[in-house]
Amino acid sequence: MRLYQGIRSLILSLFRKILFLWVRTDVSGNTLEALGLDPDKPVCYVLQYSSLSSRLVLEQEVIHARLPGATDSLPVKNGPAHSFFFLYKRIGGPFSGGRQTPVPTKEFTGLVKFGLEHPEQDVQIVPVSLFWGRSPDKEKSLVKLLLSDTWSVAGRLQKFLIILVHGRNTYVQFNQPLSLKQVVDEYRENEEKAKRKLARILRTHFRRVRQAVLGPDLSHRRTLVEGLVRTQAVKEAIRETAAKDDIPPEKVRAKAYKYADEIAASMSIVTIRFLELALAWLWNRIYNGIAVNNIKVAKEVAQDHAVVYVPCHRSHIDYLLLSYVLYKNGLMPPHIAAGINLNMPIVGPILRRGGAFFMRRSFRDNPLYATVFNEYMHVMFTRGYSVEYFVEGGRSRTGRMLPPRPGMLSMTVRSFLRDHRKPIVFVPVYIGYEKVMEGRSYLGELRGKKKQKESVFGLAKTARKLTNSFGRVAVNFGDAIPLADVLDEVHESWRSEAYDAEYRPTWLTEAVDELSKRVASNINASVAVNPIGMTATVLLGTERLAMDEGQLIRLMDQYANLLRAYPYANTVTLPEGSARDWVAYCENMGLVTRQPQKLGDIIALEGANAILMTYYRNNIQHLFALPALIVSLFENKTSLRRDKVLFLTSVAYPYLQSELFLKFGQDEVESVINKWIDVLIDQGLVIQLDDERLGRPEEGTEAMLRARILSRFIIQTLERYHITLGILRKYGSGKLTAAELEEQSTLLAERMSILFGLNAPEFFDKTLFRNFIANMQKTGVLTTDDNGLLCYGEGLDEVAEDARLVLSVEKRQAIQQVTMLDA
Repeated sequence: MRLYQGIRSLILSLFRKILFLWVRTDVSGNTLEALGLDPDKPVCYVLQYSSLSSRLVLEQEVIHARLPGATDSLPVKNGPAHSFFFLYKRIGGPFSGGRQTPVPTKEFTGLVKFGLEHPEQDVQIVPVSLFWGRSPDKEKSLVKLLLSDTWSVAGRLQKFLIILVHGRNTYVQFNQPLSLKQVVDEYRENEEKAKRKLARILRTHFRRVRQAVLGPDLSHRRTLVEGLVRTQAVKEAIRETAAKDDIPPEKVRAKAYKYADEIAASMSIVTIRFLELALAWLWNRIYNGIAVNNIKVAKEVAQDHAVVYVPCHRSHIDYLLLSYVLYKNGLMPPHIAAGINLNMPIVGPILRRGGAFFMRRSFRDNPLYATVFNEYMHVMFTRGYSVEYFVEGGRSRTGRMLPPRPGMLSMTVRSFLRDHRKPIVFVPVYIGYEKVMEGRSYLGELRGKKKQKESVFGLAKTARKLTNSFGRVAVNFGDAIPLADVLDEVHESWRSEAYDAEYRPTWLTEAVDELSKRVASNINASVAVNPIGMTATVLLGTERLAMDEGQLIRLMDQYANLLRAYPYANTVTLPEGSARDWVAYCENMGLVTRQPQKLGDIIALEGANAILMTYYRNNIQHLFALPALIVSLFENKTSLRRDKVLFLTSVAYPYLQSELFLKFGQDEVESVINKWIDVLIDQGLVIQLDDERLGRPEEGTEAMLRARILSRFIIQTLERYHITLGILRKYGSGKLTAAELEEQSTLLAERMSILFGLNAPEFFDKTLFRNFIANMQKTGVLTTDDNGLLCYGEGLDEVAEDARLVLSVEKRQAIQQVTMLDA
């Protein structure tokens, strides 16, 4: 018997080596850490379909990853003599189609029997999914049906051809183990029910993984485009447009077809594979590595939901990077909403075949186009495709999260209301760059330079940057947001109401607003803190943008410890190493300068870098917002009562929350503020005095320096608020419209920026003033009369006086001088 097993093992080993002369694999989840295996419990692997080639690939990857052996006997007393099994038994001839049925195999039955007979022993069952190529199905495509690993099951001859064509693009995914003991415990006295339960769990698991990896079945693009024009909503829009513009219906129908053809993606597995290779080369050339965190969120929801990926938008690299990361981790790349400006020669067709669908910037005045686009989105969601779009609309030029635009979110909600059989889940994604490729052009735009239009020549210019290093990039996945949960909170009875393509319920705006807030705050709650952001934050908090190296290192380490003491969210990631490593890294990236000095080198920001680094500071500003706000209250006060600190922080919080998309709700912010006060006391940044009073550290101490610089992380934001309040009080109640107040505030902020050398372009950003004014209206601090003029009561004067606590004498005087001028 041993001789037979030895010969058999030798033959299989030979076959494996022959197979891997051709086969190349991409594997995920094949580490002890990723699987979370208990070293004290045996492991048994399970494959879905009986196949010698699949078994050989499994054995090779187990050996390569140094996992518990798949070829050994199961190391348990009286256990089955195997460490893997197939779920499905093959029925049919060796070269036939080979119908696969879920009849339990002998090994499967033996494992269940062992579990029932030995309740004291457990086995970890690791499902392993294997895909020879990852092509979504296309109807009427004989080549794809023959030579692609799709939802259908291949016979042996077909499998041989698939390996020949796709063997060098084989994907293997190891998944979280199941506990045999937990599965069969319920049916200790009934072996048949125990077998059915385990088989059902495994079948469901493999189906969900296949859904996530291959995506839903795709129809041919031409069929999809023609189908859009035949939908009832588009037909009605054609009739209305023809009647309104007095155009023959045939011409309007042709226009609708043209719109659909302009919009629709044409995803091609050949293009995706090409892009994977090209992008792998590109990332290796321009980045020092890509860190992917918390992708398990996307893997879990992709198995049963239509997924909407909503990343922050900092660079044109974003959509390429996210699709690449998803594909490399075994998920089907999403269909991506791209601006029509990217549908340029050469680039446009490649992006379309990579999954991009194109949309015009505005189509409010074109109801026919709007209807076609809405119907296209509805098809995407109801068929279960994953979709990606940027809720900010455009790229952030300041490094901050921009206010979400409601358009795409509203389309998604309305589509879901029409047909909610396929649940939709939003997956926020934070993409963090240590050095954004468009950084210098953003700098020019912030200084007033006209935004450059995308073109092939512009891309050619960008290509020259490929010799530069842009550091590391992080892709962090945030907590998923089920759309149904949001709708349940906003309008509990939404499921019982009927909706058509044009119906907009009265509560739709509220639902979209709530969804927008959650998406933006969950993106910010997944931020990746990097050495560039930490260095920028501290140096920009100094008066001269320079600091002794030793002092800078100590401060950065202490601020990093502050973030660790009370983590903003479990999806936030912090940089590896210490502050000393971070300073050296920034210097190597050419973002800071070193000035040698006998008493200690000085690290400084100079020239354009001083403004550019505000971009990276703004990436992480929200993490420090609350502790910086608390400490800033002691800028001009040696002590305050704890309840006064709590009150002032709570008053300012709604405005900071709206601007920085902070994740804490109004019902929890008080406890969060109290927790931060305790942390600041522990860190020595606030002093606990008698009679429930809090004080600042003693002047001239290291603690006071830390507190003062920490307060500057947020103080410019508070100064902007005070500018608006000062102008309101200057003119008086009922004298200015919101637009006039916004304009006056922007002008004064721009003046102060010049007078005080503030290197932060967002300090006089109109959008931020507009948002602050709108929030004062929302909270009732401001009201609008019949003439559109802003009115306020005595409460605003009290808030304005309290706000003076955070302003320096010089800035108070500068604001006062301007606001005392005649209106």
